[in-house]
Amino acid sequence: MSRVPFDVNDAALRERLLRQVLPDALAGLREDARPAWGAMTAQQMVEHLAWVFEVSIGAASVECSTPEARRERWKAFLYDATPMPHEFRNPALVGGLPRLRHAGLAEARAALARVVELFLEQGRAAPEATHTHPTFGPLRAEEWSRSHFKHVYHHLTQFGLIEREGGIA
Repeated sequence: MSRVPFDVNDAALRERLLRQVLPDALAGLREDARPAWGAMTAQQMVEHLAWVFEVSIGAASVECSTPEARRERWKAFLYDATPMPHEFRNPALVGGLPRLRHAGLAEARAALARVVELFLEQGRAAPEATHTHPTFGPLRAEEWSRSHFKHVYHHLTQFGLIEREGGIA
């Protein structure tokens, strides 16, 4: 298991998590892996991450349920050292997780790798473009990068694929 620092304010670390740590960690994920908390299967987690990346590039869309008056205050979470709570509930998924879209975990991993690369490319090409996050509202690429860092870190620790350097996330 890889030990990874938790520093959402380190842009190079955020990129390394997406480009290197995520694919390396997922290479060791098994279909029958059980999460330390929550009820997702391994494939559900990978497909869930892919969907959120799709939202971040505009390939999928969601409404933001957070009242506008609260969004800026809540966005401070993207800049602080607080990990996502273990039992966080995505407001876009109150009805439960969607049905699986891929035949198996390998296909889901490949789809996630493609959309992560699209996110990184789009962030370089159009850093000021915004796409709506279900909690924080419209986010630019750099803000999405922070959200993805916390979200990916959350799920990789959930499945025991990484460990927080200096403690438990």
